Amino acid sequence: MKNFIRLLGVAVLCFSAAALVSCGGNNTDEGQTQMNNTYVQISAEEAKALMDSETDFVIIDARTQEEYDAGHIRGAVLIPEYEIAQRAENELPDKNQLILVYCRSGRRSKIASQALADLGYTNVREFGGIIDWEYETVK
Repeated sequence: MKNFIRLLGVAVLCFSAAALVSCGGNNTDEGQTQMNNTYVQISAEEAKALMDSETDFVIIDARTQEEYDAGHIRGAVLIPEYEIAQRAENELPDKNQLILVYCRSGRRSKIASQALADLGYTNVREFGGIIDWEYETVK
């Protein structure tokens, strides 16, 4: 009888360990998926270098219409950060395209960049605010 109880205890222990490993594996997979939903933060200098060297990219200005009208980076597309989730898939059909995102100070561009990453965009670069942009702007 003692051997049966020990054997039963070992079986329960093995089953519990297998279940724990299995649950841990699922959490790791989910964690890895979440980790892939990110963007890369770069400097204004790095963004400018990409604009000068790359050909297939889009620049997103995540500010308001009024801010955009006051001055923006040449070629930037205005999509306010609060509209990214609704407009991105129609206006940015290639989820692997290089997307450069800025706003006024960097707060809204981070929100917009994370929203794009969460939507499955894979090549998002956030470069802060236009207040730190030392290059040409247009009105």
